[in-house]
Amino acid sequence: MSQNVEMVTKTRMIILSALFAAITAICAQIKIQIGPVPFTMQVFAIFLASLMLTPRYAFLSLLVYDLLGAVGVPVFAGFSGGLSKFVGPTGGYLIAFPIAAFVTSYINTKKPIKNEAANASVALILGLAIIYIFGFLYLSWAAHMTLKKAFAVGVAPFIIPDIIKLALAYFLARAIKSRKVLNIA
Repeated sequence: MSQNVEMVTKTRMIILSALFAAITAICAQIKIQIGPVPFTMQVFAIFLASLMLTPRYAFLSLLVYDLLGAVGVPVFAGFSGGLSKFVGPTGGYLIAFPIAAFVTSYINTKKPIKNEAANASVALILGLAIIYIFGFLYLSWAAHMTLKKAFAVGVAPFIIPDIIKLALAYFLARAIKSRKVLNIA
């Protein structure tokens, strides 16, 4: 009997991973081009997945998203895809997505801080920092910019909107979990 429960749980998590990969693809299309790095809702989707899934499946969800885009499925911002996106100005952000999802989910799951909101805040901010660090360092290299310029165009304009997205992801994940909508938690 416990083997059946384990199989159902694993199947549910795989389905949810695919769902969150699709949600990320949809959120990527909500795009405002403000320079070499567009404003999108991907961060919201990534962190919603991170708060809803276990570390392994949060990572898997964003890895699937990246792999779909890498093989040319138009899941990235502006309905784009292909390996060229990984060597372009936004490649570092794309590479960071699965790593940030794993780290955020891991910290959120392990709960090193007993206060739920504080723990989630630390997890989310650390995950966002991972995306920013990979993103702007790679942007500097790919676009031949100084680190200062890459930070100015690849991080600074996004800090406030991304903090709002983190808060939205936290409150939505909490609401979904409290209602057991997806039978997670």
